[in-house]
Amino acid sequence: MERHQIGLYLLAIAGGAILGWSLPAAAGPLENAITPVLGLLLFATFLGIPFSAIGQAVRDVRFIATILVLNFVIVPAVVFALSRFVADSPALLVGVLLVLLTPCIDYVIVFAGLAGGSSERLLATAPLLMLAQMLLLPFYLLLFVGPELVSAIEPGPFLEALIGLIIVPLTLAALTQWLSQEWAAGKTVMTVMQAMMVPFMMATLAVVIASQIHAVGQEVTALLAVVPLYVAFLVVMVPLGMACARVARLDSGSTRAVIFSGATRNSLVGRV
Repeated sequence: MERHQIGLYLLAIAGGAILGWSLPAAAGPLENAITPVLGLLLFATFLGIPFSAIGQAVRDVRFIATILVLNFVIVPAVVFALSRFVADSPALLVGVLLVLLTPCIDYVIVFAGLAGGSSERLLATAPLLMLAQMLLLPFYLLLFVGPELVSAIEPGPFLEALIGLIIVPLTLAALTQWLSQEWAAGKTVMTVMQAMMVPFMMATLAVVIASQIHAVGQEVTALLAVVPLYVAFLVVMVPLGMACARVARLDSGSTRAVIFSGATRNSLVGRV
């Protein structure tokens, strides 16, 4: 399946779009399924990461500093410049800020790993990225929009994403790796879960698309205004991520991880 994974992912996206558009009543249940499905995908991903490598990644100060500077110094400057194009529409402005100011901490690990990036380093930075966005997002919203929005932000979604999509799958993966050293059942679980990586990714893509496409379709005219901003963000952030990694003298795997972290947005907090 891995040799045909791109085609399978496109098939999953198309299937999710057809399902979501033809059965709009299924959007609610499908949205509730996003977290469990994504949790399974991350559990399978974490099983393939040597936990000794995570320990080394935590001590990689240059990588961590690069990720933090890119996401919380450079990205806000880029987002502020881009958001001025929708500054006269408060609803679009808030949406753009919530999406682009919150770095992804979950599925970016999977995508970076598929591209040959250092997924263990991204995993090691996930708690820091979550904590930093919890603390800094209200500040940036206060700076870019005003105090009326900041008071509406609650820490609950941040904590739910950190616990449900990082801490729990990571703990279960560590336990499974440990059991696999002593028990055949542990090895079987690891083999099965890692063989299911492509199906889990397909399920995640299909569920996300199916749960959101009908709502997006109803607002497509308004949302088209922000598509160029998201495209521009991606185009700008790739060379900026490369430049940051070059300044920090990171290796190729770490460079790819930095690029993915800077360009991949819309964490669970942003979706909430």
